[in-house]
Amino acid sequence: MRLSWDIYFNLGITGGAGSTVPPSMIAMRLESLVLRLSLLVTIPKLFAGALEQTTAIFTAPGAFPTSLYSEYYNNPTATSAQVQPIISDAITNEVYPLNLTSPETIPLNNTVDPHPLPPTASPSRLHAQAFAQIQSIAANPIFGDNDCARCQAGLEVVKFLALAAPEEGPPLAVELCEAFDFSTSCSATYNILGLGSVITQVIANADVGGYDGQMICSNFLGLCELPPTSALNLTNWFAKPKPNPLPTPKQPSGERLKVLHISDLHLDPRYATGSEANCTSGLCCRADNSNTISPKTPLFPAPRYGSYECDSPFALVMAALEAIPVLTETEGTGFAFSLYTGDLVSHDKDNQLSRDYTKWTEATVYDLFKRMLGNGAVYPALGNHDSYNQAQDAPHAIGQGLAQQFSWNYDHVASLWEYEGWISSETADIARAHYSAYMVNRQDGLRIISLNTDLWYKANYFNYINLTDPDVSGMLRFLTDELQDAEDAGDRVWIIGHVLSGWDGSNPLENPTNLFYQIVDRFTPHVIANIFFGHTHEDQVSIFYANNATNASAETAGTIAWIGPSVVPITNLNSGFRMYEVDSATFDIVDAHTWWSDVNQFSALDNQTDEGPTYLYEYSTRAAYGGNITWGETDPLNATWWHLVTEAMETDSSLVTTFHTLQGKTSVKTDICDEACIAATICYIRSGSASIAIENCELGYGSVQS
Repeated sequence: MRLSWDIYFNLGITGGAGSTVPPSMIAMRLESLVLRLSLLVTIPKLFAGALEQTTAIFTAPGAFPTSLYSEYYNNPTATSAQVQPIISDAITNEVYPLNLTSPETIPLNNTVDPHPLPPTASPSRLHAQAFAQIQSIAANPIFGDNDCARCQAGLEVVKFLALAAPEEGPPLAVELCEAFDFSTSCSATYNILGLGSVITQVIANADVGGYDGQMICSNFLGLCELPPTSALNLTNWFAKPKPNPLPTPKQPSGERLKVLHISDLHLDPRYATGSEANCTSGLCCRADNSNTISPKTPLFPAPRYGSYECDSPFALVMAALEAIPVLTETEGTGFAFSLYTGDLVSHDKDNQLSRDYTKWTEATVYDLFKRMLGNGAVYPALGNHDSYNQAQDAPHAIGQGLAQQFSWNYDHVASLWEYEGWISSETADIARAHYSAYMVNRQDGLRIISLNTDLWYKANYFNYINLTDPDVSGMLRFLTDELQDAEDAGDRVWIIGHVLSGWDGSNPLENPTNLFYQIVDRFTPHVIANIFFGHTHEDQVSIFYANNATNASAETAGTIAWIGPSVVPITNLNSGFRMYEVDSATFDIVDAHTWWSDVNQFSALDNQTDEGPTYLYEYSTRAAYGGNITWGETDPLNATWWHLVTEAMETDSSLVTTFHTLQGKTSVKTDICDEACIAATICYIRSGSASIAIENCELGYGSVQS
């Protein structure tokens, strides 16, 4: 029955337009309305054109009409439950069971009907979809100017492709490289024969949505800010606290040992004399490289002994090895021992390298050391180029059949070192098991600990797996245990490696070198006498202080890292090497002597065989920097002395100018060090870890190479 608004109005339910009726009045009027409606039931018509007489109220029977269905699952006359008729489907002829509708059997899940999923995608479709999604992420305006978030979101897509279809990882890396213009040699660099397999392994295992991904996007793509160094938990790291008081220092013997330090030969057997030495890009002095200005005719023909943009030809390596015994006056005696701080192999791209090329270089150079440097042992460290893929070393923790993928190299170098008589078979076994890291306990009371610093090198992709753990590889655990043994025995230690732990912070990762710094602090100055690195090709030093260098002073200076000059001239450097005078009891360095050869003069040596390169005495460390320091003539050039040097540099900037010149081995290519460079250089010298350098120093002045 329909009542118009006029009826409502006439019956008094509304107060009229714009009026408000109180609740009590509404109740009274509703009672009146009920009465009036009862009178209307028998009215034949309400208005002209209305329906004939209609029943307005119906009261249903109290019992369910049981005749509606022929069968029931329950008693249809019961009042305590709803009826459950037995229903038969006229189309399927299916009789539906009681448990489908019973309130007692409501299912938790529908396990009967199909729940369709898309078909498993083929690897190629996964690849195509991953690429499309990354392009969509890159273009999505929701990210605004947050390229870091874009990068990590893209890595999440790549991660699942790497897990589901790892064979598609390298092709996707190439495709992304080309799409986003990351490189001019995408295919050669990132295909399966280049770094593609390495990157796929790393992305599959890294926490790309967290710290690992942020570091990848920062260090490789420049799309994230560098995250802060993770908090370090040293609880239970050290077996014993640092002795207090420290053991009585060993007394100098007055006897001096001669120890050679050479680094970064980068022997290039593919060096092509007469090829372009001033190529447009890449490694010059190669037959397959040229200058785009003159692709057919070299603008600067590669000299027989090397050039500023090139690795070391055989001729230069032999000239240096011939000069060393003569200039150091060790022709008849040899050295007490020698240090080689890594990088034997040339700077070829990964697609030009191989395991055999690496092993050839290792076998060749170590044999030359044995034959040219006398009877003293040579203690090598593995460099980032002494592997294939170059700079890559995987932690054993990666598992999945991948833990031993670089053991071919550890086995090879360990066997070579044992073959040359430099380490024992037991030490060789340690090197095989510890990424080529080892400890030699010499009979004179000095222990040499060699580390594989690829395991803190920024360019080692495998280091980006679980970066919040500063020692995923276990190498720093090995170092700590060896130092504890040395402390217990009262021995002194020299640590050697390739990639420096500090200076300007551009080469190592923050978390592992932060832990390394704390380890050095724990065992300094009574155990660790000196540390030696290479890698930069430049002549540099880093001071390690107590308490994370929060108070850098002569009193807190603990030990020093010597970063050795390279034999190779690349890039824009001269060739050089160094010899240390070392006290035979304390194993402190009393003086350091460096020699150099002027690469700028090498062209004049072509087309004749009367003369080769001339190596000249460059400087004495004590004489070059110690003139204004109160220091005994036989006192060691230790961390305290070096800190006093930095204080002298702060008052006399000419000392920094001298340091800057010697840093490039007196190269004509070295630029002037301005005021900002002077301050930064002093800061770098005081930075033994990447974290300290990045936190305290102005970056951008760490290298003299241009």
